[in-house]
Amino acid sequence: MIGRWWRPELGLAVVVLVLGVLVVVGTLDVSAAASQLGIGPRFFPMLVGGAMVVVGLFYVADVLRGGHGDPEESEDVDAEAPADWRSVGLVSGIFLAFAALLDLLGWIIGASLLFFALSIVLGAEHRLRAAVVAVVLGLVTYLLFVKGLGVSLPGGVLPL
Repeated sequence: MIGRWWRPELGLAVVVLVLGVLVVVGTLDVSAAASQLGIGPRFFPMLVGGAMVVVGLFYVADVLRGGHGDPEESEDVDAEAPADWRSVGLVSGIFLAFAALLDLLGWIIGASLLFFALSIVLGAEHRLRAAVVAVVLGLVTYLLFVKGLGVSLPGGVLPL
């Protein structure tokens, strides 16, 4: 019976829907005043979570009505190639290291290292450019969240 209606697409649709609900429910616990821009730290998570719920609902309905994903037809994708488990492991390890070291290093250093390491693992050819972009992204995201949205991020070893 499960084989008739259950397909991988439905699994993905349910995951998107559940994650959206979890984001919305988790965001309800966030309590902080609105920023100088008039939007508080709940705005973007609620926007993303709500969009995920809507997309998940439409996706579930589409799959249950018989919709399915089209096979990949891109020239630079080999559907028969084996999964690159080394890259998956490295990316997972980088995110775990980031989560473990975030409070110690702080957002700017931690995020810069995260962005740099991910760019190298995912194939950046120019390491100096990747490092500069990573530091700029770490600093800009810190400023946007702390100064723009009023969200506190860990300062770590930097006296912020």
